[in-house]
Amino acid sequence: MNQQEKRVFLIRRLLSEQPRAGGVEIPADENEQKRLLRGLFNVRLPAPADEAFLAVQDEYLREAIAEKGVTTPEALTPIRGDLYLWKGDITTLACDAIVNAANSGMTGCYVPCHNCIDNCIHTYAGVRLRNTCAEIMARQGYEEPTGQAKITPAYNLPCRYVIHTVGPIVQGRLTGRHREQLASCYRSCLALAAENGCESIAFCCISTGVFGFPKQEAAEIAVQTVEDWKTEKNSAVKVIFNVFGNEDLAIYRRILA
Repeated sequence: MNQQEKRVFLIRRLLSEQPRAGGVEIPADENEQKRLLRGLFNVRLPAPADEAFLAVQDEYLREAIAEKGVTTPEALTPIRGDLYLWKGDITTLACDAIVNAANSGMTGCYVPCHNCIDNCIHTYAGVRLRNTCAEIMARQGYEEPTGQAKITPAYNLPCRYVIHTVGPIVQGRLTGRHREQLASCYRSCLALAAENGCESIAFCCISTGVFGFPKQEAAEIAVQTVEDWKTEKNSAVKVIFNVFGNEDLAIYRRILA
C-alpha cells in the first residue's frame, strides 16, 4: 500500500470503532484526509489494536515523520557546554528522550487536531503510546502529581523514549510553589533519563502554553535547574531546549548567551 491507501485503511478502521461515525465520508483531498485521521487518533480511547492495524499504522507514521525530516543531536551545535537550543518539531528529533508536557491524566490530549505538544506526540507515536500511558496510570491508581514524570517507549517517533511530566498551572499570580514545581519537572525528567541510560534529552517549554507560566521565568528556571542538576550529578547528558516559536527562541538565546 502507498501512503494514501494506508491512510484510507486507517481512517476506515478508526471510523468503524466510533458508534456515532456512521455516514462519515472520507474526503478526497489529501490534507483533509490527514486532518480526519489525526482527529480520529486523538479521540480514540485507550484500547487494544490488532496486529494488522498496528502494522499499517506504524508504516504510515514512520514514513510521515521521514517526509517531515528527522534531526539528530549530532546535526546540532551546542550553544554552551552540553546545552543546545533548537527550533523545530520535537516529533522529528532523533535523540534518546523527548519530554512531553502532559496533563494529570497522562493519556494525551483528546481534542481533535489540537496544536499542543501532547497532541502532536501522541498522534505521531501512534495508539500504543496512549495504551501504555493508560496502563501506567491504572496501576498507579491516581492522577499524576505536578512536578513528577513517567517514561514510556516512543513507538513510531524517532527518539527512544518519551518522558511525560505535568507542569504547574498558573492562574493569576506566579508563586514560589509554581517555580519549585516547574523545577521539579526538569529534575524528575533528568533523573528518569539518567536511570534509562539516555545520553541526550530534549525539553519542550513546559507549562508555558495553556498552563500559563510566564515564558521568561520558565526559561530561566529551566536552564538554571538543568545546569544545577548536571553539576550535582557530574552528568555529561546533552540537553536540547526545544522551542517552536520565535519568542521562546529569543528568550532562550538571551539566557544561554
